[in-house]
Amino acid sequence: MALARIVKIMGVPAFALCLMAGVALGQSPGEQVRETIQRITAIVASPMIGESERRAAVKRLLLPRFDWNEMARRSLGKHWPSAPARQHEFVATFTEFVGNSYIGQIGSYREEKIVYVGERQDNNMAQVDTRLVPAKGDPLSLNYKLHQVDGEWKIYDVVIADISLVNNYRSQFNRILAKSSFDDLLKQLKDKESKDRG
Repeated sequence: MALARIVKIMGVPAFALCLMAGVALGQSPGEQVRETIQRITAIVASPMIGESERRAAVKRLLLPRFDWNEMARRSLGKHWPSAPARQHEFVATFTEFVGNSYIGQIGSYREEKIVYVGERQDNNMAQVDTRLVPAKGDPLSLNYKLHQVDGEWKIYDVVIADISLVNNYRSQFNRILAKSSFDDLLKQLKDKESKDRG
């Protein structure tokens, strides 16, 4: 696969970040993934929904379906304990940054198909492996790492073509914080999110 495509998907989590929207309690992780894909693709494909309505609908489904606190904590890595008073602010900024990056690009993923490869579950941890098959180009593996939060499966990481989304962000954040302050990191995330949304 072309490196540029991986980078694009890493920057915009694409289908990977909407798979847990609108699920029922008691379902397996794989069942939740399947049901959510159906709901999201229906929204994306509907000619009756305008762009602003589509964004709002996806956002309502998307944001509650992830353990954003866990994703943010893992993405910040070793820097997480160093700013306890700023953790809530970082989680909120990270959520907007990642969530809106996806929502802004959702229209370009209308022709992809998802093939389910497998599912593994170990107590309250699980992984659902899928393959994204585009209309053109090579298939792409999308593997979802989930854990249970209050009896519900939530995503805490996505592995795209063997590259962890959380690890990718952690590397970026480490580079920024090696040269700049926590305030600078937050500003860069907010500026990027605002530009993408613009």
